[in-house]
Amino acid sequence: MIFTNFDIIRLTDHPEMKDSMATWFHQIWGIPVQEYLNSMNACLQHSSTIPAWYVAMQNDRIIGGVGVIENDFHNRHDLCPNACALYVEPDARGHGIAGALLHFVCNDMKAAGLKQLYLVTDHASFYERYGWEFLCMVQGNGEPDMSRMYVRYL
Repeated sequence: MIFTNFDIIRLTDHPEMKDSMATWFHQIWGIPVQEYLNSMNACLQHSSTIPAWYVAMQNDRIIGGVGVIENDFHNRHDLCPNACALYVEPDARGHGIAGALLHFVCNDMKAAGLKQLYLVTDHASFYERYGWEFLCMVQGNGEPDMSRMYVRYL
């Protein structure tokens, strides 16, 4: 299957996608669907830039997604907001979808006036390809091992 033709949508532009987006993120990450719905409802209230949710769509199928929240379950509450839940479906990987999602989110956050964005990951080298810089190690809530914190200056 070819994944060069996909659209990235903001939840705020397509509120009718809320339930399907919340279900998709829940199925990927195992966090209760109600947590996603709560965050997405806050996103749709337009009271602030954060939280924000995005998906990559091909036809009627979600093939990737990412969110922006205040804190992605780590001990450095001063490092915010955080890109979170980045995921691309396995059959859609290798086609630049993750990079496109990251680029879109960074541009969106910059347009909203943010100066930087953070993310926590166990991956090394992946995010550097997209302009992210390793910042420090952080302790995830309830996690025995430290995770990598990246920053992207907008």
